[in-house]
Amino acid sequence: MAAVKREDPEKAHVEEDDEEESLIEEVRLTVSNTDDPTQPVWTFRMWFLGLLSCSLLSFLNQFFAYRTEPLVISQITVQIATLPIGRLMAAFLPTTTFGIPGFGSRRFSLNPGPFNMKEHVLITIFANAGSAFGAGSPYAVGIINIVKAFYRRKISFLASWLLVITTQVTI
Repeated sequence: MAAVKREDPEKAHVEEDDEEESLIEEVRLTVSNTDDPTQPVWTFRMWFLGLLSCSLLSFLNQFFAYRTEPLVISQITVQIATLPIGRLMAAFLPTTTFGIPGFGSRRFSLNPGPFNMKEHVLITIFANAGSAFGAGSPYAVGIINIVKAFYRRKISFLASWLLVITTQVTI
């Protein structure tokens, strides 16, 4: 008969904690393995900087895609640029609270506290969506350009937009 090996519960708990920590030292030093649920996430700063970075990155990558040597601006550029802008917004936006009709007694603020890592990560996710996932401009724009330039056919804005959106979503 095989003997059943019993482990010390304290050692098992320590091994569990070790599994949650990253093996890379730089990651362990910069990122906590615990979450602070009190940090605000869906803030005005996050939505403003996220939507701005998404649309700006999308426009710039499409604008530069027509060059002979296309320049692709990645989300890392936005990640670096939005940190000081987010902190500046946290310093200067008003902290007064207000209510929005239809949301009941909930109160909102343009500046709920210091700019935090969660907001910064979501802004980077927005920017990544705007940079066509790091590949520059959406490839369906090439289809629209070919239809207009080579076939000399008109394509409506709605049809163009639907083509770009559906092909980007299916990737």
